[in-house]
Amino acid sequence: MGVTPSGVKFSTRKFFYRRTKMASTVQREGSDPGAAPYGNFINYYTFNPPENRLTLIPRTLLRDIGYSSETSENITVLDVGCNSGDFTVALYRHLQEQESSSRTAEGWVHLLGCDLDEGLILRAEQSNPFPNSISFIHLDVANDEHSRTQLGSYLSKFGRSSFDLCLCLAVTMWVHLNHGDEALLELLSRLASLCHHLLLETQPWKCYRSAARRLRKLGRGDFEHFKTLKIRGDMEEHARDHLVRNCGMKLVRSFGSTAWDRTLMLFTRNAIEVGKEESTQPSTN
Repeated sequence: MGVTPSGVKFSTRKFFYRRTKMASTVQREGSDPGAAPYGNFINYYTFNPPENRLTLIPRTLLRDIGYSSETSENITVLDVGCNSGDFTVALYRHLQEQESSSRTAEGWVHLLGCDLDEGLILRAEQSNPFPNSISFIHLDVANDEHSRTQLGSYLSKFGRSSFDLCLCLAVTMWVHLNHGDEALLELLSRLASLCHHLLLETQPWKCYRSAARRLRKLGRGDFEHFKTLKIRGDMEEHARDHLVRNCGMKLVRSFGSTAWDRTLMLFTRNAIEVGKEESTQPSTN
């Protein structure tokens, strides 16, 4: 059991979403562009196009964190909360353009996008221009038992136990509002356990208030946990503190602010934590 500076206790157990309730809500409300209590907007990329973030992410990102097509066999990237996949595909193209050598990013970089909205994943699959390099799955990444099975199956194709890079962009607020403080911390811990590098974008507190007002305007009342949240204020700082103090990660770079005044933070797993993981891997000798 750990305690954050906000006084919120969290356990090492993984948080299980109320998947049945969530799935039915997604299906029932997915046809209304403004009704997205879990952030699953059906028109998300019309008001926040991929370029808003890609202008901040260097094309050399993979090289900057130690990977290249000349020295790395396969790079695995996870995009959590991928919506309809527009950003996932744009990111793939963005990273591919840097690889001008004889071996391009195609066949070297492998992206997996996941989202809890099955309808959005279907759209992503139908419009995927790179099916050999990009995959999409319907998945709630914070559901430990289910996600470990699916993500493990994907990683096993590349002989890996974790992703090289994980992106979680504008997802944390929706988990926090719908499931509370502990769920937010468990999500961050879960993300850290999945990857060597994490690119994270948290929503500022003003977005929480806007989301709550929007939900009330639609006549749906408040988010269940909004008024009782103890973790509030500087959400970047809260996320950074938890990842550093409790997850063995360190902040290595911030990529400025998006058009919505949000910072993209790049974390990497400390060398001691990587060593622990490697020591637990079965020997191939």
